[in-house]
Amino acid sequence: MDKETAKAYKSLGHLSTVGLVMALCITIGSLVGIYLDDKFGTYPWLLLLFFCFGVIAAFKNLFTMIKRFQNQYDQEK
Repeated sequence: MDKETAKAYKSLGHLSTVGLVMALCITIGSLVGIYLDDKFGTYPWLLLLFFCFGVIAAFKNLFTMIKRFQNQYDQEK
């Protein structure tokens, strides 16, 4: 396998984690919200709050990954 193909597979591997990371952030935030709502009897407020936290964390991770990919691309040039 040549270097270009290896770089393409590496980039594809990194990009395939974007969806997984976004889904996990939102899911974990929602599960924490459900747990705390159940514990304190505040349904649905903490679920909504932690769902929003999960969405914010997902986009923060997305922008961090994009910046990392862009820096890696710039270094290769």
